[in-house]
Amino acid sequence: MVSTPPHNPVSPIARPVPLPALHASHAGSWLRRANGQTSGLAKGAAVMAAADTPHLVLNAPLVATRLGYPDLSGLDLLELFAFVHPATFCVPTPKGLSHALGLKEVEDGADVPELLQEAAGVLLARCEAADWPEREGAWSALQSLIRMRWPWAQVIAPHIAKPDQAEKWLFSRLPEWEEAPERPQPGHVLIEETAIHGQLERLTGEGAERREGQRTYASAVGKIFAPREQRGRPHVLLAEAGTGIGKTLGYLAPASLWGKEARGTVWVSTYTKNLQRQLRDESRRAWPETRADGSCPVVVRKGRENYLCLLNLEDALQGGFGGRAAILAQLVARWAAYSQDGDMIGGDLPGWLGTLFRPRAIRSLTDQRGECIYAGCPHYRKCFIERAARASAQADLVIANHALVMVNAARGRDHAQRPTRIVFDEGHHVFDAADSTFAAALTGQEAIELRRWIIGPERGSRGRRRGLSARLADVASYDEAGGEAIEAAREAAQALPSDGWIGRLAENAPSGELEHLLAAVRATTYAHDESGALDAGYGIETEAAGLDGDFIERAQMAGAALAAIRMPLIKLGLRLEAMLEDSPDWLDAQGRARIEGARFSLGWRIDTLAAWEALLARMGGPADPEFVDWLSVERNEAREFDIGLHRRFLDPMKPFAKTVLEGAHGVMLTSATLCDRIDADDSNGRDWADAITRSGAPHIEVQPQLAHAESPFDYANKAEVLIVTDVKKGDLAGLAGAYARIIEASGGGVLGLFTAIRRMRAVHGRIADRLARAGLPLYAQHVDPIDTGTLVDIFRDDPRSSLLGTDALRDGVDVPGDSLRCVVMEQVPWPKPSILHRARRAAGGGSAYDDRIIRGRLAQAFGRLIRSRDDSGQFIVLSPAFPSRLLTAFPSGVPVTRLTLDDALQRVATSVSCNRVENEEELHN
Repeated sequence: MVSTPPHNPVSPIARPVPLPALHASHAGSWLRRANGQTSGLAKGAAVMAAADTPHLVLNAPLVATRLGYPDLSGLDLLELFAFVHPATFCVPTPKGLSHALGLKEVEDGADVPELLQEAAGVLLARCEAADWPEREGAWSALQSLIRMRWPWAQVIAPHIAKPDQAEKWLFSRLPEWEEAPERPQPGHVLIEETAIHGQLERLTGEGAERREGQRTYASAVGKIFAPREQRGRPHVLLAEAGTGIGKTLGYLAPASLWGKEARGTVWVSTYTKNLQRQLRDESRRAWPETRADGSCPVVVRKGRENYLCLLNLEDALQGGFGGRAAILAQLVARWAAYSQDGDMIGGDLPGWLGTLFRPRAIRSLTDQRGECIYAGCPHYRKCFIERAARASAQADLVIANHALVMVNAARGRDHAQRPTRIVFDEGHHVFDAADSTFAAALTGQEAIELRRWIIGPERGSRGRRRGLSARLADVASYDEAGGEAIEAAREAAQALPSDGWIGRLAENAPSGELEHLLAAVRATTYAHDESGALDAGYGIETEAAGLDGDFIERAQMAGAALAAIRMPLIKLGLRLEAMLEDSPDWLDAQGRARIEGARFSLGWRIDTLAAWEALLARMGGPADPEFVDWLSVERNEAREFDIGLHRRFLDPMKPFAKTVLEGAHGVMLTSATLCDRIDADDSNGRDWADAITRSGAPHIEVQPQLAHAESPFDYANKAEVLIVTDVKKGDLAGLAGAYARIIEASGGGVLGLFTAIRRMRAVHGRIADRLARAGLPLYAQHVDPIDTGTLVDIFRDDPRSSLLGTDALRDGVDVPGDSLRCVVMEQVPWPKPSILHRARRAAGGGSAYDDRIIRGRLAQAFGRLIRSRDDSGQFIVLSPAFPSRLLTAFPSGVPVTRLTLDDALQRVATSVSCNRVENEEELHN
């Protein structure tokens, strides 16, 4: 259960902690000594002070970045907050900490150190409070943290009393999930339009504004809940709903009616985690938190890699992690006891927690490799993932993501749980999700993971990883043929890459058939590359054509080696199936569940191997028009990290239609930017042809229904597009200066979107200090050691801050109000040139295909600007040669002006001034 700290904690002992405190930002550094004296100091002096004595800090990695001192350590208030209030949200800034603890917000960086002392006092006092809701387990966790020499341990120890009774270990405190009878298939019901409108009015609330666009939209959605008329021919709806229509409630209204009357499950799929959180909040209007029997009518489902793996956590707590990572494991264990659903990526685990510790430590506590042993795990009955899966089978609404819906349809363990009514929100991303889901990639990283899954730990490697022999030891001892299949697979897996494979390839000393193939891929890619990315340090690729005889021979040998792995795995799967059909006396229910899980994992790997073999069989042969194949060397700043062969469907909606659409009764794709608009002067001049093609419906010979609801926002008077004509392309100094001046004119509130990480970093490095001195904090993806979700939280929380980012900030960022009043794009978002893009461009109409992609990206970026009726602002593109044909990306009526930077700055400043006057008048009235 998520706990919430009191907004106004009252305690007679909540007094400032007499420890030195340090704060550093782009504007300067300040130190407050234990005796209460605060002074500003230079970076060098701040580094010397921090190196000499541990100080109170807030977000140590960020402070270290500001000081240029990566070895900074100290008493991080965020770590203390995570211990005292696990599973509780807090924006990791001085302002956010103030709000979370009910303290007075500080206005100046010089006042932050005193705030840190006060905040530490409040948190320590909370530990002594009789009503501290997260007391259970704190003393036991602290004893472990004392042994690990956690910097806070000795400070906090006097404030946490030893409980009268021994505290239960986390794994005995977590509740067990219970099996439930299979839900019957949904009833065949038709949802009447009048009922939909009535439900919509109930959800929007009494007295809410009646939106005809929302009512029309909801009526259209209701049609996908009717039973299909022919097998393999679902109802398909493409519905574009402009921002502000209220599409979430528009589809939840008919979905909630159908779920209640048909007793079926509706799946709503998103592309971003932000929308999942929003959906969870909105769904509370239609469904209670729990039913009378305690079950949940609404469940959020994600991939296994998002949830805490209790077996991984147990391993970490028992010595699998060392140093700082071991401290993280203890804090995660504290969170696990209070978490709502165990979701570590986008759930109630603070997104900033993992960034305080070593990279990838958080992900090490999830099942990243698909190595779950299911019922063989001692924590299986308490597993967060299994709990969510079982809850979703009984839910009326399942909130998931595009990838999970597709994977579940393609290789779900339970066919009865596959969704039949699906709403794909953010539907413009379904194509991209399908492209990734149905791809095949035979790379060194993927192959070595398969080797580890089959063989297990090698040469004293640490961790809980177990190979097939360990996972199925009882099967091998009982069934001779099964044991032989396991050993054959283990022997054949020796042909797969092993640890150190990249180094051996660099030294021209590959080992095994697959490493020899990867060496040939590497050599061919370097030889054929003409992209220019080599000197820039980026990854390189080349098409799988013109391959010499040696390469083809190596591909054939590697294919034979993969087949030698696949065949015993198939045999093992058959032996497991036979064991389930004719069970030995010792095979209990838990054992059967474990073998079922093993069969599922085997099927996944067998399919992967078959896809790899098909890819290799293509090498040297005629091209398959349905696929695009290429070779690649993945690099980061000239450092190689993966090498391999890739295969993508030219049209990934073909497998999507086969696996997802054919099995469904009703499917909707919805978005604010679902289709292209070809006439800037006509709000209805939309080109649905591409949207229909990218829905997959033509592959099953279904003509989708089309619906459109225009945004109610007054874009013509609330927004303007400014195309700046005097910032030259390639002029980095000019680009940085333009960003700085725009942020200064706007007084912050700027979202800067870049098409290249290097340019973004360079711009941030040139202007961050200058802006900070003006009281305008600047944050950036790939610069600040903060996850993207938390960066957006910080940006939303502070109207004077600005945020720079790349593609991840172009979609799904919802920041209404004064915190976002200007969006700046550094240039036209051209598609990245690649072999895959070249093939799709040729098949999709050449430059017209590019234009559709660019207009979609521009429309999504513009959509960040106006999120509510009261929002206003400018959308600025720093591109002197912005093509006029792309202007239809913007809503009809929005004024578009080409002008100089100086003129643009004047418009921004005037707009900010007018808005400020309007706000003051509203407050006065």
